[in-house]
Amino acid sequence: MPNKTVYVSDDDLPLFQRAQELVGGNLSGAIVTALRRFIELEEGRQSGFEEIVLRVGHNGIRQVRFSGQLLSDTHDYSDKSFKSVRVYHSRKGKYVVHTQHSKWSDYPTETSWIKDITNWRRMLGVGDPDWGEFTMDIYDSVADLKGKVPDTIYERVAGVAGRPAIEDLDI
Repeated sequence: MPNKTVYVSDDDLPLFQRAQELVGGNLSGAIVTALRRFIELEEGRQSGFEEIVLRVGHNGIRQVRFSGQLLSDTHDYSDKSFKSVRVYHSRKGKYVVHTQHSKWSDYPTETSWIKDITNWRRMLGVGDPDWGEFTMDIYDSVADLKGKVPDTIYERVAGVAGRPAIEDLDI
């Protein structure tokens, strides 16, 4: 097995020592793991993918993360509720449908109005509601989305599927 020498500055030495502690002494294993993660993220970024973090469950209590790109995003506001549907294309070729459904009648009121007044974004409706039901479904193909998302979103996703996220123009 070939040896590689890595020179570490004095300022970075505590970082390497901490990594070695966390992996139980096998520093080369930690470096390889970090390099694999870096390469995966950087290659994805260069291909137009980014790290996506989604909230899932009642009030979005859990978070999930994957590498993907947003294909379609729609919001529907009514006098009774808010609904959001987002479709992502994962780096591994899956289609991820993330939905949020929030009823205005379920607006959290357990906080005091003073605390709520400091959250002016929530009071003024800036951004998506941060309560409600958040779901995530994964599909293998665009065809699998038919009937699972609104027709307008399906048409939009079908129109961009298979195209590169970023089209390089030679102009």
